[in-house]
Amino acid sequence: MGLSAAAPPWGAPGLLLTIALHLAIYLHPAQAWAPVHRDYCVLGAGPAGLQMAYFLQRAGRDYMVFERAPVPGSFFTRYPRHRKLISINKRYTGKTNAEFNLRHDWNSLLSHDPRLLFRHYSDAYYPDASDMVRYLSDFAERLGLHVLYNTTIAHVTVNKDRGAWNGHYFILTDHRGQAYQCSVLLVATGLSVPNRVDFPGSEYVDGYESVSVDPKDFEGQNVLILGRGNSAFETAENIFSVTNFIHMLSRSRVRLSWATHYVGDLRAINNGLLDTYQLKSLDGLLESDLTDLAIVKDHKGKFHITLKLFVEEFFNQSSDTIPLPQDNNDNFAMRVAYDRVIRCLGWKFDFSIFSKSLRLSSGSELSEKYPLVRASYESKGSRGLFILGTASHSVDYRKSAGGFIHGFRYTVRAVHRLLEQRHHGAAWPSTEHPITHLASAIIRRINEASGLYQMFSVLADVVLLKENATTFEYLEEFPMQMLAQLETITGRRARHGLFVINMEYGRNYSGPDKDVFFSDRSVGHMEDAWLSNFLHPVIYYYRHLPTEQEVRFRPAGWPLPRPSALHHIVEDFLTDWTAPVGHILPLRRFLENCLDTDLRSFYAEGVTYVIGGGACQEAASLPRSILSHICCLPCSERVVVAHSAKGPLYWKSERALQTPQYSPGYLTVAPSQARSIYTTRVCSTTFNIQDGPDFQDRVVNSETPVVVDFHAQWCGPCKILGPRLEKVVAKQHGKVVMAKVDIDDHTDLALEYEVSAVPTVLAMKNGDVVDKFVGIKDEDQLEAFLKKLIG
Repeated sequence: MGLSAAAPPWGAPGLLLTIALHLAIYLHPAQAWAPVHRDYCVLGAGPAGLQMAYFLQRAGRDYMVFERAPVPGSFFTRYPRHRKLISINKRYTGKTNAEFNLRHDWNSLLSHDPRLLFRHYSDAYYPDASDMVRYLSDFAERLGLHVLYNTTIAHVTVNKDRGAWNGHYFILTDHRGQAYQCSVLLVATGLSVPNRVDFPGSEYVDGYESVSVDPKDFEGQNVLILGRGNSAFETAENIFSVTNFIHMLSRSRVRLSWATHYVGDLRAINNGLLDTYQLKSLDGLLESDLTDLAIVKDHKGKFHITLKLFVEEFFNQSSDTIPLPQDNNDNFAMRVAYDRVIRCLGWKFDFSIFSKSLRLSSGSELSEKYPLVRASYESKGSRGLFILGTASHSVDYRKSAGGFIHGFRYTVRAVHRLLEQRHHGAAWPSTEHPITHLASAIIRRINEASGLYQMFSVLADVVLLKENATTFEYLEEFPMQMLAQLETITGRRARHGLFVINMEYGRNYSGPDKDVFFSDRSVGHMEDAWLSNFLHPVIYYYRHLPTEQEVRFRPAGWPLPRPSALHHIVEDFLTDWTAPVGHILPLRRFLENCLDTDLRSFYAEGVTYVIGGGACQEAASLPRSILSHICCLPCSERVVVAHSAKGPLYWKSERALQTPQYSPGYLTVAPSQARSIYTTRVCSTTFNIQDGPDFQDRVVNSETPVVVDFHAQWCGPCKILGPRLEKVVAKQHGKVVMAKVDIDDHTDLALEYEVSAVPTVLAMKNGDVVDKFVGIKDEDQLEAFLKKLIG
């Protein structure tokens, strides 16, 4: 990253360089070079800087990236100190969908080149940092990104100019005195300044950034580590097998990522010290405010922990005379002497090169770590200055993944889309569809989209309804907190209502004090979807675009203002929201209620069958072995999954959509003959279930065995099985009857009988289910099925 080279600007060399540079510029202005103009300047060639450079280059914009090191990603040439990244490199998911796979690839940047996926650079689940350096170098080189290496930007200020895009230019000056001028400044320098706590004796402490990584240097030593984050535990993990013991001291308790669902909290890969602590192996964790403590060094070179007030009281006296807590409390926890004290307190943003006129910091605790930015990632103090990557994490700190590659690759794209609309008149990308495709569009995104999945409760998809709700526009990954400004940011109109599609955890599920493994943690019934604990889709419906005041004063804990209507899709263990009854039907009915219309769509004739991605044939001409066990799973693209003896097949069908008939003032749907499922006449041994009591009377209480056909009007395989099953039932001459249940009309029955795909056929005798099958069977198989039922 741009400010993380080996000679940091906060050290003596960097400070001298900055002073010399300022003298050169301000005392000898005539010698300063003329500014070089770029529309966009990017500080730092780390992951966020390169990601923005990619989008700017694809859009054909005038830009330059400034990097102080000779290679991109210089942060990773040194950190993490013990070289193992904690970002997941999951190479196998069982899926071929590239967007879905990015949900579990935490290292790749977004690009059009499939070679630039991180899985090609490491086989390790937790890769080595050197693999990241190699990956970023290839990313910059193969894409031909404009990066100016070995260039340290030492000062940034602003120059007012009415002719500039934002009313001013940003002036950047490098270590050679060369000035650069840009209309938009994109800062992607990360967090590069070690956090330090000033207390008596802090000069005796080794910093994470410089302490030895050789375990032999700690053999047989007593070690105290200050901090409780991943860098602290990473350091402990490296040496705890050779030390006498390790004590870890921090101002607050350890937060475990699996309890908080925050990727920046302590990860399991580094938490070996928790085992040795809880399993009585000398190591231990303590909590105390570091500012109240002090370190004194005795004549043997050992370090002792005492109170700051003791040191202040005995100022100018030898360390051996300073009181220790154990003098009055002989069981003081840290009464032992330490050989080494190591500071691992994390990082903060380097504000030193930025003029105060840019107003990047307010002095609050959080703004000492991160610059002040809006939810659009634009500086609160300077229009046209955007913070990208890790340094932008204040927007979703301790909430989502915006401080990490798998999160900020999407927030960077959102910033680029904002800039394209603001400065180039290119509206936020969207697709337009007929309203009957709405449920399918949402289902596809919640099952595939990586940006929604990783930046939950930060980026959301937005559906903008057109007049009379005949069509809609679909916008992807919009910053939720900027919803009131959607029209300005996107260049799209939101005048007829909108849906916002978000991913959320349960509000009371996560937290350091929560037991996330409690026995009833899973919610499986759709009527309890609003109680879902794990990450799940939530859809907000607004009749009008919320105002800025409504967004600002939204209810506590809500990501958005109260909507006109709200729908939770029940959590799913597989994060696969394609269950016909549990997921899709409730969503469709919610949308229909909001729109006051019917969103059901129907299949056309001429169904095509795709086998292994190869040639297609007409379904009617497929052999029996292929047609066996076909079942319809109504997923986003109406893909019907089939299974044969040779493995999985895929049936894709073109849909004949009903055209809604509209009348002024409200929306109605005209009846259509397309609602008839089968073309053959229903015989006397076959009947349609009307409601629950009808099912109880004619099926559960029937003295005659009953086969129950659960089907749906949009299901192609149902059209094949239905007539075939009716024909075989008719041949039994009243020994068995057939009940047909439309799962769209009788969701309660489908839930009660655990129907997860259609067609599903149950064999019932004396009110009990004695047999069942899912999918298509040929006539011989159906006859055998009925004979077994009849007995």
